[in-house]
Amino acid sequence: MAKKPGRPGAARVKKGGSKGAPKVGTGGKGRQALEGRGPTPKAEDRKYHPAAKAKALRERKASLSPRVAKAKPGATTTKKGEFLAPGTRTAGNAGGAARTGRRVQKAADSSEVLSGRNSVLEALRAKVPATALFIASRIEMDDRVKEAISLANARGISVGEITRPEIDRMTGHDAVHQGIALQVPPYNYQHPSELLDKILSRGQKPLLVALDGITDPRNLGAIIRSVAAFGGQGVIVPQRRSVGVTASAWKTSAGAASRIPVALAANLNATIKEFQKRGLFVVGLDGGGDMSLPTFKLGNEPLLLVIGSEGKGLSRLVQENCDAILSIPIAKETESLNAGIAASVALYEVAKARLK
Repeated sequence: MAKKPGRPGAARVKKGGSKGAPKVGTGGKGRQALEGRGPTPKAEDRKYHPAAKAKALRERKASLSPRVAKAKPGATTTKKGEFLAPGTRTAGNAGGAARTGRRVQKAADSSEVLSGRNSVLEALRAKVPATALFIASRIEMDDRVKEAISLANARGISVGEITRPEIDRMTGHDAVHQGIALQVPPYNYQHPSELLDKILSRGQKPLLVALDGITDPRNLGAIIRSVAAFGGQGVIVPQRRSVGVTASAWKTSAGAASRIPVALAANLNATIKEFQKRGLFVVGLDGGGDMSLPTFKLGNEPLLLVIGSEGKGLSRLVQENCDAILSIPIAKETESLNAGIAASVALYEVAKARLK
């Protein structure tokens, strides 16, 4: 029988090409590859997309204990002149653009987290406004933790148990939180002009203190306390290069921060000029002042007292815009007074003049 032509051992293929060869017009792809991968997934569903990471973070936060759900940043009540939850907008928010509906914030205007058993307990004892107390699971319940929980419950502050890694992320990995953290919302500043409006509407003689370059929150707290003690009606801080009302300032004020409003000025010099037009005398307090405090005769007038920093004193523009610059006579051996102490001395002199 004659053999069929062809290479010995070659496989027989059907008409249309060699075995396994792609058909013409397929581009070398099989049927499954040609079907495609379907519609493009959403950004939040792509594993390495920033939107996916943000979604994962939201889900991780939502997975916390239900008992702390209402204590998340952004879920707090607001009180006038006190603290405001992040993202909340009010007509009275401070700053140069407050009246135009835009919120002006300080650079550090965000939720604050206090950590450590002593710090948290002291803040709760001082009645610092807070939205939530976080306790790490399986924490050793000593007397400080028990008292912190008791104080939080008495004030209606949400208390929740979360994992230690979650507290690490909340407080920063370098913080020694000791398994406890307290969430403090941002302070709700008033607008300087609105603050003055309220004082005048009550028929009071304005006595306000503005801070220029004060960066220590303890100084701010001490000044707020002195303003309350000597009959002042408010404190003004500039938006930039100045401390804000933090938990530390609140504690140092010994509760006075709940009674004395703090206003935020987008531009301190513009605020000074506006107050001058409205009848206030603006008096700066600086070590190099050309007038001694004991000889000051305007204590019984509407006043804005401007306090400079301990190291640099008043800035050049602020000095130029003040009606007078006062200095406190001190012993030659002492270089300068702490800003909080200097404010107290000046406020005492003004209060004494107003009692006459």
